[in-house]
Amino acid sequence: MAERIVLAEPVWHARRDGHARRMRAWTVPHQQRRVRGEKHPVLDFLFTYYSHRPAQLERWHPGPGVVLAGESAREYLRWPAYTATPDGVTLDVAGLPEPRVRAARFIRDLLSATASRAPRLGCFGLHEWAMVYRQPTTEIRHVDWPLRLGADGTDAVVESQTIKCSHFDAFRFFTEPARPLNTLEPSRDKQIALEQPGCLHATMDLFKWAYKLDPYTPSDLLADCFDLASDVRELDMRASPYDLSDLGYDPVPIETERGRADYVRAQADFARRAEPLRANLIALCDDLLSNFTDCQPS
Repeated sequence: MAERIVLAEPVWHARRDGHARRMRAWTVPHQQRRVRGEKHPVLDFLFTYYSHRPAQLERWHPGPGVVLAGESAREYLRWPAYTATPDGVTLDVAGLPEPRVRAARFIRDLLSATASRAPRLGCFGLHEWAMVYRQPTTEIRHVDWPLRLGADGTDAVVESQTIKCSHFDAFRFFTEPARPLNTLEPSRDKQIALEQPGCLHATMDLFKWAYKLDPYTPSDLLADCFDLASDVRELDMRASPYDLSDLGYDPVPIETERGRADYVRAQADFARRAEPLRANLIALCDDLLSNFTDCQPS
């Protein structure tokens, strides 16, 4: 680990408060919708499928190798990951608990394998279509929102395209009739072998891997992953079979040649944006594991 950086109290207070403001742009509207009992088919996913609570998202952590100076830094000692030093309070990386060691090892191996592959584009977001394929309209996930092409039209799109979903946590929500139509058979055991950087869900999951290492993940990195996940989620649902135009989401009609081309361009851009974040998460894992000789890259 590199030499520690000591942040003066006013400096880290400013970073802490700036992070909270950045995240409250997302967390406050979410909490207001919950109070009103409103469901949001696009944004709720960031707080329900992903389990990092709004209060956790707003909370700032400096990451490894940073010492927080000043008396107020002692508030961080309520988390067992932190320890006091003569200069202030810092993360105790050497005391990384065994469950976190295992998590960091898995995350490093998964993200390294993903980064080693060229992006495979052209899935066209058909996973969302496969989740409603031949499903009664009363049982679809976002039942309050109509299907743009209706049930029969949606089924026809699924049957006319080649489905090649590589992400298990998308595939597991396919309807039973849709599962045999996928050219791959993703499973939890095959996750490291199959994930690739063109996948929208693999990109969104950078947020998950960031918060799985909380509080060791620098909050700037976690926030960047969240922002990318929110942008990807918008494309995910604009390319879905649902008509969300009343919410201001114009469709990406992947049933057309032009819509598919638009999807691929956006997919490639997200893959490029994800590269540095994935690299930073891999570097974080390597940093956390540097004290554990049995955790060298596989």
